[in-house]
Amino acid sequence: MPYKNYISNSVIRRLPRYYRFLGDLQKEGLTKISSFELSARMKLTASQIRQDLNCFGGFGMQGYGYNVAELRSEIGKIIGVERKIGAILIGAGNLGKAIITYFDFPKYGCELIGIFDNNSDLVDSQIAGVTICHISKLAAFCKKSKPEIAVLCIPKENAGAISEMLVDCGVKAFWNFSHYDINLHFDDIIVENVHMGDSLLTLAYNVNNKNK
Repeated sequence: MPYKNYISNSVIRRLPRYYRFLGDLQKEGLTKISSFELSARMKLTASQIRQDLNCFGGFGMQGYGYNVAELRSEIGKIIGVERKIGAILIGAGNLGKAIITYFDFPKYGCELIGIFDNNSDLVDSQIAGVTICHISKLAAFCKKSKPEIAVLCIPKENAGAISEMLVDCGVKAFWNFSHYDINLHFDDIIVENVHMGDSLLTLAYNVNNKNK
């Protein structure tokens, strides 16, 4: 499938949304959908949907629309959900435990292969079948198992040294809950920063200013 040489970040960020919506359509029992019908559900224009999909070669047939299962499968291949990228999580406190317990990593193209914490009371216990190891074993584990993604659920003040060590060990991407700006120090590392407080503040602003 021919891809365009450059695909904008905005298009890439819409791919998981297409994948999710098409999964919901499958659960509803729909087998095909037009770009117009999909646009109405997703609050996008039909033209935008066609442009996005054309970045990856185009899908569907004029007069028929899209086969829901086939389109979702193709988008899954584009994202790489079947590859199951090795991931580790640093920080098995309340946030880390919640992410591990309630987030289905394989469903989203990842496999959680290691959990690390510096709290000796947590070490050797398990979450979702994965044993928590002491943080002192992190470097050796990374060199042996070669995870590509690290999930950071640690305080900001600890994130700098940990992320530097992980990059040195070959970690290529971070799902970062630490509020430490990894991008400032590593230009070639992929980072998804998750600021839940920012999201709630944005919601509060919109509520407070809705009728102004």
